[in-house]
Amino acid sequence: MTTERTNRLGVPGVAGPGEDERAAGASSGLDRWLAATVARRLGSAPIGISLWDGSAFGSDDRDAVRIRLADRGALWGLALNPEMNFGDFYSAGRLMVDGDLVRLIDLAYGSLARPGRRWNLASLIAHLASRAPSLSRAKRNIHHHYDIGNDFYALWLDREGLQYTCAYYPSAEATLEQAQVAKMDHVCRKLCLKADERVVETGCGWGGFAIFMAKRYGTRVRAFNISKEQIAYATEWAAREGVDDKVEFVLDDYRNATGRCDVFVSIGMLEHAGRRNYPTLGRLIDRCLEPNGRGLIHSIGRDRKARLNPWIARRIFPGSYPPTLREMMDIFEPNGLSVLDVENLRPHYARTLRHWLERFEQNAARVREMYDASFERAWRLYLSGSVAAFDHGTLQLFQVLFARSGKNPLPETRAHQYSRTGY
Repeated sequence: MTTERTNRLGVPGVAGPGEDERAAGASSGLDRWLAATVARRLGSAPIGISLWDGSAFGSDDRDAVRIRLADRGALWGLALNPEMNFGDFYSAGRLMVDGDLVRLIDLAYGSLARPGRRWNLASLIAHLASRAPSLSRAKRNIHHHYDIGNDFYALWLDREGLQYTCAYYPSAEATLEQAQVAKMDHVCRKLCLKADERVVETGCGWGGFAIFMAKRYGTRVRAFNISKEQIAYATEWAAREGVDDKVEFVLDDYRNATGRCDVFVSIGMLEHAGRRNYPTLGRLIDRCLEPNGRGLIHSIGRDRKARLNPWIARRIFPGSYPPTLREMMDIFEPNGLSVLDVENLRPHYARTLRHWLERFEQNAARVREMYDASFERAWRLYLSGSVAAFDHGTLQLFQVLFARSGKNPLPETRAHQYSRTGY
């Protein structure tokens, strides 16, 4: 047996070269039957499976993506709990992929997807995952993902704003930096921001959007976040940009937000809030927003209710839950808020993630130096799986524009969103 170690994300460490293979020995008849069973689950998808002794199952197409299993434990774990164990064994080096990882995941989505919904263990997990995290749990969840280290994210996010949310590509030729600026401008245009308006932002990341609103539109922003590293970075950045008199970064949970505002905005925070906290968020907006105010929520979502992949939920994004539009309405309906516009930017997030993955791969050696090989493989899998999820339509990206019921302080057409050039 191999002694397993874990890194700071709880991801199992990499096994020694050949160690598990020698321990496994030749595959048994039961091993080969199980591998053939796993391969049959994948249907006609061009995916092959190879065992540690070279036994091969599934597709033998020349362009097939092949999963290679290094030991018997990896085979049985993959068969019994593929959603959790695929990620752990890939991170540990006990499961290898010959071919494009994004393509493999996309093929698996297509083969394993089933219509309908049953109340089983999977749906029970979805129900539990949607619970509202407490303040202490929310802090632990955010620390797990966002306080890994600013230097890590700087390796592969856009070099100007450290935007860790979906970009907006006005053209296929746009760079990641151009697309992130375009995203921020797209949101500001939707909201028709004006100089000296008061903005409350919840979940502000490293502060790029708050600083953008202050510099480009002259607004006054109060931004809330519970990541210590991000707030420290944002505060220093605002001072360097000379807008610290217009932007206040507050190290606190969004539920404690105070003050009145003309505009409420949340970019990429709702996924962490927990579905049962949506009415609380709605009451907060109602409390903060002026009678003629407006707001926008930008969130990863789904077409139908489902749990987050359990490996991502445990190793990468604890506490996350991408809502459906129906679930998001719990923010608006009980609190006198009217939805004015909904836009789905799913293709834009797939392209954003491809840019991130490309830059991550360019810096993979540096990531291994900063952490270890299992961490690097875990994040490659996370980014690759996210590309496939948005390509396949398993995940969506919703922007919901709203105001108070009976109020529509915005233009009657969308012309103001696209009338200017120069993204």
